[in-house]
Amino acid sequence: MRNVKITDMTLRQCANSAEAALSFKEKLEIAKALDKMKVDYIEAAPLVNIKTDALLMRTISTTVENCGVSMPVGYTAEEVDTAWAAISKAKKPRLHVIVPLSTVQMEYVCRKKPAAVLEMIKELVTRCKSYCDDIDFTADDASRAEPDFLKQAIEIAISCGASTVTISDTAGSMLPDEFGAFIRGLEESIPALQNVNVAAQCLNELNMAAACAVTAVGSGAVEIKAIATGDSTATVSDIARIIRLRGEDFGICCGINMMEINRLTTQIEWLTRSKKGSSPFDTGISTAQGSDFVLNSYDNIDAVSKAALQLGYELSDDDLNKVFESFKNVADKKEVSARELDAIIASVALQVPPTYRLVSYVINSGNIISATASLVLEKDGKELRGLCAGDGSIDSAFLAIEQIIGTHYELDDFQIQAVTEGREAVGTAVVKLRSNGKLYSGRGISTDIIGASIHAYINALNKIVYEEN
Repeated sequence: MRNVKITDMTLRQCANSAEAALSFKEKLEIAKALDKMKVDYIEAAPLVNIKTDALLMRTISTTVENCGVSMPVGYTAEEVDTAWAAISKAKKPRLHVIVPLSTVQMEYVCRKKPAAVLEMIKELVTRCKSYCDDIDFTADDASRAEPDFLKQAIEIAISCGASTVTISDTAGSMLPDEFGAFIRGLEESIPALQNVNVAAQCLNELNMAAACAVTAVGSGAVEIKAIATGDSTATVSDIARIIRLRGEDFGICCGINMMEINRLTTQIEWLTRSKKGSSPFDTGISTAQGSDFVLNSYDNIDAVSKAALQLGYELSDDDLNKVFESFKNVADKKEVSARELDAIIASVALQVPPTYRLVSYVINSGNIISATASLVLEKDGKELRGLCAGDGSIDSAFLAIEQIIGTHYELDDFQIQAVTEGREAVGTAVVKLRSNGKLYSGRGISTDIIGASIHAYINALNKIVYEEN
């Protein structure tokens, strides 16, 4: 049986959609779901915001266990260097050179003439080869390229070190038989393709992307580019279903986790749905989400550092030592869950002088009125006031804080729990905010869980303000 690799392009596709803009945490959760689905590669979007996007890719690279991570490299040597730095820690890193080869695309995307494009391919693939051996060269818009030029471009990419060549029908206008014949024609005219992996990528303009991709496999391709959800190209579930039902007849198989694919696809669909509004909770935060690891007294500082990274934190050496010391105090008595490690980090890491202090808050809520929050914060001796309505008491309180500070931060996670029992129980809240890709957590404790939540938000806010100023 011939194994067909499947590369998922969901993160890359979502980056092109303003309506499906994803938060840092949602992108990380999608990567985790794809890892459980056991696709062969997760294809990332190009780095736009270098600081934030590079941090995301470093986090994904050290989190996924089963998948390779494919990173587009842009059009310059400097962008290749940045892309490699972002995924160098991955178990299976892949650098991805995407170059449009049709006359129209070269003119409007690359703004280069054919000769300059060929030279660029040579420079990019050679630069990638200096970092790793797994290099994917995508001949974008290959179906509309001049045949001789397409042949030249692919031969140069292979001679410089490309290990995979992706043939893309960017227009999505080919029928399955036409695309299969197109792949066979390239393999006959370019003998070097016999020495590399050939991948197929088809747009779904005719609603035949899955059929085109499987036909390409029958013509010699060994990899398919797909997405977990959406209709822009073939979906992973469609490809997996075809291989499951007919793969034995054609001598092909894939490594997709067939038992979990439906559940994981549903999860990714939920994460990528369009989100509108201005609530801090619009990113779909749930107190039930999170990692499920458990640490104990036998775990060393490296294990704690790895667990913190899994939660999304990049701790300094000083903060890591503080967290490990507090962790040991707890671990000597009992096991430490992910949520408990979160609370430890929020309590001891990046402790800073407070820029904002809570003076007072008043919350009005009920089953027949919208919740409103009136907050007074103090900054530099001046009192600042905010009044907002929201979807619940805590939402309105967070919106009032945002109104006061004039900034919206991504709410990465929100946790509440009781730490004592009885009518006078003390509650603790952990708020995780993300700014410029970096995670900041704050902790609040009070007999009033709303008060604990407000204190936790302000605690995280003060850490952001201190570090960024």
